Amino acid sequence: MKLGLTVGMGGPHPKIDMTMILEAERMGFSQAWTGESYSTDAVSPAAWILARTTTMKAGTGIMQMPARTPACAAMTVLSLQALSGNRFICGIGPSGPQVIEGWHGVAYGKPMQRTREYIAIIKQILAREKPLEFQGEQYSIPYNGPDASGLGRPLRSIAHGDTNVPFYTASITPAGLRMSGEVADGNLPIFFSPDAPDVVTGPTLEGRKKAGKTMDGFDTAPYVRAVMGPDAAACRDAIRPELALYIGGMGARKKNFYNDMVSKMGFEGQARTIQDYYLDGKKNEAAAAVPDALIDAISLCGPADRIRGRLEAWKDVAKAGHVGTMVLKGSGLDVLRVVAEAVL
Repeated sequence: MKLGLTVGMGGPHPKIDMTMILEAERMGFSQAWTGESYSTDAVSPAAWILARTTTMKAGTGIMQMPARTPACAAMTVLSLQALSGNRFICGIGPSGPQVIEGWHGVAYGKPMQRTREYIAIIKQILAREKPLEFQGEQYSIPYNGPDASGLGRPLRSIAHGDTNVPFYTASITPAGLRMSGEVADGNLPIFFSPDAPDVVTGPTLEGRKKAGKTMDGFDTAPYVRAVMGPDAAACRDAIRPELALYIGGMGARKKNFYNDMVSKMGFEGQARTIQDYYLDGKKNEAAAAVPDALIDAISLCGPADRIRGRLEAWKDVAKAGHVGTMVLKGSGLDVLRVVAEAVL
């Protein structure tokens, strides 16, 4: 099992902790993942990290597809692959309708179809077999809509790219996981339990089989929150508010992908309670309702020995082919060291 970490750029005054990233690289971490919501973007910090590291790969986890055209994303891939010696990972995703329509001001559309077309277009650009032409449901290149100038013509990338660039999604719905297995090289599920791995890898395998592939070469790289300290209960409490936000508040009552995923892990009643509290404005009660069992299932909490013990379950599912990379989310150097010593 490989190790990765997320790079936080949140808050009103964003910055990157390069000291931690460089130390993680020294310890053998192979991936750093950046993100975007409605603040800083994912590409700029990835470029910054690639410029200051030598072996670690940096990926966008994820670039919001509706925020940029597929050709723009391909230009990013071409640029960062060339500058980094092919250490860039192209992570893409649809985000959610609240951000896409509320922040970017464009239609959310059909996320599964958009993902398929987006990756297909980027791959065509990188291959350079012919000038770019694509007619799909989400994208028409050259554009031929009713307001087209009629002057657009197929173009071929001037730069020569690497067609082996890996594509990752951040899928958690069954349809999204199947699609990821079919058209991508990896996935970044925000929740994953080694006690119920098939929630993620079952649909992924269906997609792989549809494409005539096995799970070989596919990197399921879940985000794993890790908080180390002498009091396991206090460590869990540090994680509760974020889980309550996703399970309770990231979406509408009848359309919350995170709530659905936690329900499939066996916490349906608790997920509904968390959502009810959160949507009623009772955020503290929502956080308190996040069960200890769920936190322990998808996170690493408590003293170092407790974390080492829980890592055995993760190593077992990795050996069984369910996990390729564990991506530690929001962790400090102390946790990174303990996990690296136990895993690498």
